[in-house]
Amino acid sequence: MFLNIDKQKSDLPAMVDNDGNRVTYGELAELMNTVGMQVSPRSLIFQLCRNTVGSMIGYLGFIEHGAVPVTLNSGIDAGLLSDLLEIYTPAYIWAPAEEVKRFGYEKIYENFGYMLLKTGNEIYPLNDKLELCMTTSGSTGSPKLVRYKKGNLEANAKNVAAAFGWTQKERAICDLGMQYTMGLNVINTHLYVGATVLLTTYNLTSGDFWDYIKKERGTNFTGVPFSYDILSRLHFERMELPDIQTLSQGGGKLTDARFLQLAEYAQKSGKRFIASFGTTETSARMAYLPSELALTKTGSIGRAIPEGELFLVDENGNVLNDPVAEGEMCYRGPNVTMGYAVCKDDLSKGDVFGGEYHTGDLARRDEDGCYFVTGRMSRFLKLLSYRVSLDQSERLIGQEFDLECACSGTDQGMNIYITDEAKKSEVVEFIASKTKLYKSLFKVYVVPQILRNDSGKIQYKVMDQTYTG
Repeated sequence: MFLNIDKQKSDLPAMVDNDGNRVTYGELAELMNTVGMQVSPRSLIFQLCRNTVGSMIGYLGFIEHGAVPVTLNSGIDAGLLSDLLEIYTPAYIWAPAEEVKRFGYEKIYENFGYMLLKTGNEIYPLNDKLELCMTTSGSTGSPKLVRYKKGNLEANAKNVAAAFGWTQKERAICDLGMQYTMGLNVINTHLYVGATVLLTTYNLTSGDFWDYIKKERGTNFTGVPFSYDILSRLHFERMELPDIQTLSQGGGKLTDARFLQLAEYAQKSGKRFIASFGTTETSARMAYLPSELALTKTGSIGRAIPEGELFLVDENGNVLNDPVAEGEMCYRGPNVTMGYAVCKDDLSKGDVFGGEYHTGDLARRDEDGCYFVTGRMSRFLKLLSYRVSLDQSERLIGQEFDLECACSGTDQGMNIYITDEAKKSEVVEFIASKTKLYKSLFKVYVVPQILRNDSGKIQYKVMDQTYTG
């Protein structure tokens, strides 16, 4: 059975959600079969996801019975959803019961607050190995999907669980959306070892969230950089959280200051801090930094997970074999997905990636074989012929002034978005000094908030459209 669900002790708790639902592994295996039998094998299913038991039994049951879910946020924009429905014409929709009024389709099954709708669309050929489709973290407003093949999710679950040392005793807090690759990875890795997943739809800033994880005795938490920015503002290091033993990070690069803050907190409190790195194209995590290196390798993503290989290539695609090197970071492993889709015909395509993925991230490798991501290959401006990294500019400003910051722009000038009016002139002076360029090349916009998608990634294009016209 998918993720070895049937091999776990049947009375062990598999999932809990903040609606009060509790499911054991024995019950979950039965639910997977019941839900899966409602759909035709090799059919495409749009799943509007929430971190609830109802959403999870659909995802697991569909895959177990050979159907292919496309995981989407239940709060997806109506226009984007309409476009995706027209492009991919799914045979079914699995959605929260209160959301089905958006559709005029036949209701054929209901359980745990979710309904299965039959659209009447014709079932069309899918690649035999296709198992799941997810949107890429940067594709808000785009029909682009990542195509997962059979074996990707289970290989990643097995190897990440081994790297992190997860056991049946874990009670994993999952507040990252399951439609987001890192959120789904938290779920898969813990189910694979027979642990308990604590699903929550509560916001990190709400008292309900903290009451829930304390009541359910959550043992580990995975956050993206934005999550840890929120936790820092809440002064989480002062909280009494005796059950939480591991803090894990993924989904983007922390500032060095935040990384060190977490590493020092973990050491002082007898906990573990594990930084990691991954992409949707690699079924989430592909690298991790063991907790014992957190204080000596600040900012590092560490080394490849078991059965994986990290390597660097130069601008011509040649592998850099020197122990210490810098170039584009690439990865090989059984968790590398098949490729992309932008229309339903693409869902019949074979494996384009061939087990190897070029991330588009610039990274350096140190003398101990640890990797440090230094920026995106495309996130550079050429100001007065000088190459300026937008990612590095963000980090410098964020660390110097301890504020949220986003940088974008063109070769004619950089746009800097901040949320503190009092820092506006200081930021210009600072970045001009750091880059040794004219202040006139930098324009600072004070905005109400830094706009992010549901996985916490900054929406640069939306910000430029919203604030610069």
